[in-house]
Amino acid sequence: MIPQDYIDELIARTDIEELVGSYTVLKRSGRTYKGLCPFHSEKTPSFFVYPETQSFYCFGCGAGGTAITFAQKINNLDYVEAVKFLAGRAGMKMPDEDDAQGRMRSRILSLNREAARFYYSCLNGPGGKEARAYWRGRGLSDATIRRFGLGYAPDSFGDTFRHLKAKGFTEDELLASGIAKKSEKGNLYDVFRNRVMIPIFDVRGNVIAFGGRNMGDEKPKYINSPETLVYKKSRTVFALNVAKKSTSRRYLLCEGYLDVISLHQAGFDTAVAGCGTALTAEQVRLLRDYADEVVLCYDSDEAGQKATARAMQLFEPSGIKITVLSIPGAKDPDEFIKTRGAERFAQLLDGADNTIEYQMARARRQYDLTTPDGQVSYLKTCIALLAQQATPTERDVYAGRLAQETGVSRAAIDAQLEGAVRTAGRRRQRQDQRDLLKEGIAATVQLPRGVAATGKALGAAYAEQQLLAALLTQPQLAQQASSLDPSAFLVPELGQAFGLVMQRWKAGQPFELATLSGDLPESGMALLSRILAQNHGITFTPQDLQLYIDRLAQQQPAAPAAEMNPDELAGYLARLRQKKHPTEPAGG
Repeated sequence: MIPQDYIDELIARTDIEELVGSYTVLKRSGRTYKGLCPFHSEKTPSFFVYPETQSFYCFGCGAGGTAITFAQKINNLDYVEAVKFLAGRAGMKMPDEDDAQGRMRSRILSLNREAARFYYSCLNGPGGKEARAYWRGRGLSDATIRRFGLGYAPDSFGDTFRHLKAKGFTEDELLASGIAKKSEKGNLYDVFRNRVMIPIFDVRGNVIAFGGRNMGDEKPKYINSPETLVYKKSRTVFALNVAKKSTSRRYLLCEGYLDVISLHQAGFDTAVAGCGTALTAEQVRLLRDYADEVVLCYDSDEAGQKATARAMQLFEPSGIKITVLSIPGAKDPDEFIKTRGAERFAQLLDGADNTIEYQMARARRQYDLTTPDGQVSYLKTCIALLAQQATPTERDVYAGRLAQETGVSRAAIDAQLEGAVRTAGRRRQRQDQRDLLKEGIAATVQLPRGVAATGKALGAAYAEQQLLAALLTQPQLAQQASSLDPSAFLVPELGQAFGLVMQRWKAGQPFELATLSGDLPESGMALLSRILAQNHGITFTPQDLQLYIDRLAQQQPAAPAAEMNPDELAGYLARLRQKKHPTEPAGG
């Protein structure tokens, strides 16, 4: 364990506004800072930093916590690694501590690096003839194979794990890496067998995972590494470690690994692909750090078009310029380059459509503009698109184009467009009003799954939240709440947090939010951060705290009389009499 006094000093030396501001632009708003959330895509800022409590919270996605939590989440680190990261920023030497998870993470990275070397050597060994033929059949040169570390997993259930064990890696490390699995009989076996191998690197150049592709028609086409301590697919962009070295700020976002590799070989050195089945907000955030423009180069089939639509939605609030590549006569960039060449592909890139052009072109292909019904449907689709997404200048330009394409007068199109803009504005206004209605006290209460949202339950959960907010902002009130039982809390995360607060108070230790981060899960830190954000600027009095304590005492079972000493029993009976007869003296 890292000593608590070390954590306290680290938090004191870490300016959370400066830390967060290195990842997203923050603007002062009173005593807080706000900006676009770095953990999800959004158009308007819902992410706040609170210097007074050294915390952050996003009202859009619910992410929240301290500087340590932020370092964990933004860099995909565990707790100890996040402390080390912040210690490096603060110029603090790390104390000696037992970091089992950190050691396992380091061992997995070493194991993956050795596995990648093994797969590369197998590709170039006697058993790799078929795999070499496959890569060359895909048009890849030896230089490209070396650059991306491509390899071959032998057709064996044990060659890989035996090689790695001989290098000193344990069974636990092999299983944690996803390179090996254990059979029902308890024997290890290789996950990747008779497949060409594609190592996946993080932005720092560490091998964090593998993709294994078959060389024939058998299914599945790909087997990918599972998520591990070092690999989170939703936060990984394939080939970003290579692309980030380019001087270009125009990135090409592809659907598959081989598209990316083929584009790099053809000279397009900013090609990347999202890992996983669909693009994520975390991957968009990663690209935002390197790209000013992203060209969507997805396949031309239906699945590719759906992926394009999702990507446009995710990128819309990012501030990155988005264009969409249409690939005539080919399924994907790899096929186009092989048949038409790199120069022609470069021309395609320069002529890529912006998102409005792309969506209007799709609508144009969908309807028959030679018929009145087709023209009306096309106009209806495009006007709705322009009303929702286009700027006034774009609406003016595209309204003229619609008039030319359909033969409908510009005045008629302008009138329809003006009405659609008003309708869209009213719709947004109604949604804003609905959102405001959801901001009452009941909307701020988070009940556990399975607990009915009755008035009694909501009241108890709200009291628990406010109690924690009061204690974390006014620690001098802690003694007043010491009689409460943490195990009786309705919300388990709040009960756990309250128990830690009482434990620290009794030991004479501080219990601000930052000091709890090492003992609470991410969900608990996010919940506490939300509670503090909702109560920002509120000063709690002892009377406020007593109201919450009284409300919670109604939820908790009274102590059995048999377990009370005489003084406790006398006091308990006196309190009962006082409740029944408020005007009667307590000792009467």
